[in-house]
Amino acid sequence: MTKPLFPLFPRITLRGAILSSFLALAACAGQPTRVVQAPAAAPAPHLVTVGIAAFNDFHGQLEPPHQSVLVPDDHGGTAQVPAGGAAWLASAVDSVRNRYPNHLTLSAGDMISASQVASSLYLDEPSIGVMNRIGVDFNAVGNHEFDRGRDELLRMQNGGCTQFTAHKPCQLERFPGASFRYLAASTVDKDGHTLFPATGLKTFGSGVDKVTVGVIGLTTRTTPTLVNPAGIAGLTFEDEAATINAQVPRLKAAGADAIVVLIHEGGKQQGSPDPQGCNGMSGAILDIIKRLNPGVDLVISGHTHAAYICQMPAPGAAHPLLLTSAGLYGEMVTDIALQIDPAKHTVTAAQAHNVIVQSDPYQSATRLVGHDDRFPVFAPRPDVAGYVQRYVDAAKVYAAKPVGHLSGPAQRGENGAVTTGGTLGNLIADSQLAATRGAGAQLALMNPFGIRTSLVPAADGTVTFGDIYRVQPFGNTLVTETLTGAQLKAVLEQGLDEQGPKQGLAVSANVRFAIDLARPVGARVVGLTVNGKPVAPAATYRVTVNNFLALGGDTFTDLADKPDAVTGMTDLDALQAWIAAVPVRQVPSEDRVTLVAH
Repeated sequence: MTKPLFPLFPRITLRGAILSSFLALAACAGQPTRVVQAPAAAPAPHLVTVGIAAFNDFHGQLEPPHQSVLVPDDHGGTAQVPAGGAAWLASAVDSVRNRYPNHLTLSAGDMISASQVASSLYLDEPSIGVMNRIGVDFNAVGNHEFDRGRDELLRMQNGGCTQFTAHKPCQLERFPGASFRYLAASTVDKDGHTLFPATGLKTFGSGVDKVTVGVIGLTTRTTPTLVNPAGIAGLTFEDEAATINAQVPRLKAAGADAIVVLIHEGGKQQGSPDPQGCNGMSGAILDIIKRLNPGVDLVISGHTHAAYICQMPAPGAAHPLLLTSAGLYGEMVTDIALQIDPAKHTVTAAQAHNVIVQSDPYQSATRLVGHDDRFPVFAPRPDVAGYVQRYVDAAKVYAAKPVGHLSGPAQRGENGAVTTGGTLGNLIADSQLAATRGAGAQLALMNPFGIRTSLVPAADGTVTFGDIYRVQPFGNTLVTETLTGAQLKAVLEQGLDEQGPKQGLAVSANVRFAIDLARPVGARVVGLTVNGKPVAPAATYRVTVNNFLALGGDTFTDLADKPDAVTGMTDLDALQAWIAAVPVRQVPSEDRVTLVAH
């Protein structure tokens, strides 16, 4: 038996107050009285606490990603806290679990792919190895788990060395597969069965202390727009809320006292960053929650790479529905406590806190990001650190190879209203145009969400293969296709509609346009020119994009199935060749895509 999360306060009932007044009046009158014994107070409920360590969107970040968690600085501004790295994450997860005799460790998807070079070169086998050592119980399948196709994903679960990709598996050791269970309740094969189990159960204690937690795992139904269609052939991705609602009574019938949804879909806060906040939340997860039937106690989310802790209205429930997300890259782990009444088979309270996985200081593009004394600094867990180092050392021959020099840092664009490519998006678009001139390319477009991090050269300007790999780890190929001027404008408009987060496509040096979000959807691209001339709606243009976009990815469906498509080299090869073509490649500084201020 554990103590309640919140103190129980005595209540003075109306009946008790009337009885006390009656006795007092009778005593004052000197009349004999018969004292009636008040009924004994009901005993406090017997409660059991289950702790959960949760994270999401790890993306194979074996080493510290040299990124920060942004937090309030106690002076009205924002501070940076260096965070992440698999060995540090392992220690942080341990610190959460050590608080609870009963505990679960859960991941909300995108554990693999878009990974660091030391993981990706080895098909993310070391990332699964890390999670086995951390002791994950369940992982919801995210969209990036499908990047190498369903067969390779099944190998991640089941192990083995059968080759399904261009890279050879089991290069350093035989791959045993995940010791935890993938869950995919909404991913249905053509035979009507889910690709992985829909749910999982874990029971703690015995007798009066026995409680069972049921977990439903699922991914976003937009997955077909986010991955190569060939890798998910035959699979359908069903409505998230309907799937959850169907599974809740099944888990209850199986004995679940608490229901946890582990979903690779999410939202974002507005305003200043606060990992513990829930300010002005928006995103697809809110619509899903609104359509849930009573019975869900906790939703652990991901996909948007945002951090938040929200108490959502839950009509008919004993407590609000708790919604959490721990950002990305193992930079945070969510400490969650569920208080369960085993006699009534219900959750009586739920609370959460995002723990920052503060790791080593690092040099950003502008300054040294040091420790923040307000938060604990975790030590790397030795067994995980040693395991990771083996793969890092093996990858160094690739990662440390110089590919050229840059004039300075190339930054990924960040904007509160629209994500743009920044100077790095410009650099990538220029590289892709140069690489596809032979296919008749006249301009190039790059999706900012496909740029994973800024490109920061060494002090002497040197850029390594590992540096550029961290920027574009997907292995996409370049596709040059024909669009009319009207289609080109429509593609740019798709990034600015109300279907998901807004992104202004990065463009090559010969393209300019402005974004005016005050205008109606479909009319937000203003002043579009190519080579200094307005784009003519009926004219045709040869446009280069990566194959992910050419298949309609990131909701850019107007790029799919275009005529005269020619496939070229990989995006990584194009960027490497562009940087290496001159002694020092200048980082483009001009604003090719501008935002209209209001």
